Amino acid sequence: MSFARYLGIRIFNALLVLIFVTFVVSILFVKVAEDDAKTRIAEVINNEARNPAILRLKASDPEAFEKWKSNREEQLRREFELDKPFWERVISKTKNTLLLNFGNARSPVFGEIKVSKIIEKAIPRTVLLFTTAQIIITFIGLLLGIKAAQKAGKFVDKLLSVLAMLTASLPMWWVGMVFILAFSFQLGIFPASSLPNPNLEGFAYYKDLLWRMVLPLITVVFVSFGGWAYTTRNIMISTMHEDFITVARAKGVPENRVIYGHALKAASPPIVTNVIIGLLGSLGGAIITEAVFNWPGMGRLYWVALQQSEVNLLMGVTYVTVALFLASMIIADVIYGYLDPRVRVGR
Repeated sequence: MSFARYLGIRIFNALLVLIFVTFVVSILFVKVAEDDAKTRIAEVINNEARNPAILRLKASDPEAFEKWKSNREEQLRREFELDKPFWERVISKTKNTLLLNFGNARSPVFGEIKVSKIIEKAIPRTVLLFTTAQIIITFIGLLLGIKAAQKAGKFVDKLLSVLAMLTASLPMWWVGMVFILAFSFQLGIFPASSLPNPNLEGFAYYKDLLWRMVLPLITVVFVSFGGWAYTTRNIMISTMHEDFITVARAKGVPENRVIYGHALKAASPPIVTNVIIGLLGSLGGAIITEAVFNWPGMGRLYWVALQQSEVNLLMGVTYVTVALFLASMIIADVIYGYLDPRVRVGR
């Protein structure tokens, strides 16, 4: 199979999955929006019914009041599109979502009312924090994992195993709270809230943003680097016992070239998979971690949308997360096909 055909099939499959997932999610959110709209219609009518003029109408002519109430309810049902059949609304929602037309939120989030604008603001912040953290974690994990594999069974290897178990077993949100208590409230080194100062502009804004990012970045790296290093160590130890490594050493190939030129390249497919999965996870943010640090990224946006029952915002964030995930999987397939051509021909 040619690489172009392999890539075309992967993109086609990803588009089918995206359409299917969007359709299924639309069914759920249209139903939620319907229930929410009915509640809001009842609230609007009850509030308007407290108007003195409406109260006088109700007292003097109950029949006219019921007619006004019925007409007003019908008008609001048209405004919320409840007069259309359920499946027509689902198809319309699916189509609009696929075209990135998410609509508006009911109240401003991050200073914006349009859902696409809100997501545009949240994604770079999440990428800045979690993707930066993932790159640092990968770099540290590779260095420590390779070093532990070289020193298997020795002190460095045992220390790494203990670190991996210790850091990976700690909940990220708990470590974040401990770090806030220690570095913000006790030592006063970092700010407790990572929400950027909205009154700053230009260079001062980005400087403030990066400064507030340091503590959550340290937290994410601290919790994750041990597990990554331990995974790399296990993959590398398995690879370093292969026959071709023994042959390379027997030929007198320098040890660094054996490790980084032969063993690491052979072990790269599973390592690349872990890197990509880590980066995929970083795109969606982490709801609890971003909430603890008040970091205005995708995770906190999801939390705000859930708290405020912002259906359009939930739909938009879900769609963007799925689309980013599928796009990243295509990139992973491309890298995999490059590293191991047997993958794209199914051998």
